[in-house]
Amino acid sequence: MFSKEKYKKLVTETAEKSPLFRDCFFAFTVGGGICAAGEGFRLWLLSVGTEEKSAGFCVTLSLILLSALLTGIGVYDRIAKVAGAGTLVPVTGFANAVVPPALDTKSEGLLVGTETKIFSVCGPVILYSTLAGGLYGLILFAVKMLGGTL
Repeated sequence: MFSKEKYKKLVTETAEKSPLFRDCFFAFTVGGGICAAGEGFRLWLLSVGTEEKSAGFCVTLSLILLSALLTGIGVYDRIAKVAGAGTLVPVTGFANAVVPPALDTKSEGLLVGTETKIFSVCGPVILYSTLAGGLYGLILFAVKMLGGTL
């Protein structure tokens, strides 16, 4: 049985050192590239006459669909191995988190397998974003009732 000190020493000796500068560089470059591509697409949509809100919606939807497609064919994970957190920060990271469980359980059936697993991943996100939105609404209501502004 290992003591905490022996375990810590073993981990320190055997753990692979993380190249911090390289990891940060690739995360910044890939994450920034994803965001820059999205912004470029948004600007193009605006230049062809798309309304501001519609352009933003189209960009978000396109990034999610592209990320889900790349995850499904196994490309997104290879990008993520190099880019690390750079692929998690944009909205694409959420799509990447939802697709693999759905693909793993598709043999159990469309409704029972796929959709159940999707909601096991995105359920907490939906729950906490709804709670945060409700809390924000209550705070805003209270501030306005007291005559203040935010």
